[in-house]
Amino acid sequence: MSIQEKYDIVMFDGVCNLCNDAVDFIIVRDKKDKFKFGALQDETSKEILEEFDVKEDYLDSIILIRKDKIYYKSRAALEISRNLSGLWPLAYALIVIPSFIRDPIYDWIAKNRYKWFGKRETCRFPSDEERAKFLEGR
Repeated sequence: MSIQEKYDIVMFDGVCNLCNDAVDFIIVRDKKDKFKFGALQDETSKEILEEFDVKEDYLDSIILIRKDKIYYKSRAALEISRNLSGLWPLAYALIVIPSFIRDPIYDWIAKNRYKWFGKRETCRFPSDEERAKFLEGR
């Protein structure tokens, strides 16, 4: 059984502070242990992405892989929210807003993420407690 058949995989820009904060946010609210994480720059993530027809600008987007489906940008974020604890699943109601409206807002934030939130020199190193949540730590 492949990893994506067992877990939803969240791939993110490993050097982006905003993206790493989002991963922390998801980990805290992933009470059902539904997600695994991988930096888009990691070899394991690249191997998994080879199975899909990934858009060339994927480093500017969070990616969610659920079994044989791949979601990008605002759709990925909304799909993730569906499986978080607390009131976050209610955010999925925003799916009624068409992606041609949601995604430009997402793109604007993604374009400015380094300027607004900063950038790390290297990809995130998960703590010992987090290691099992990451593809590289499996």
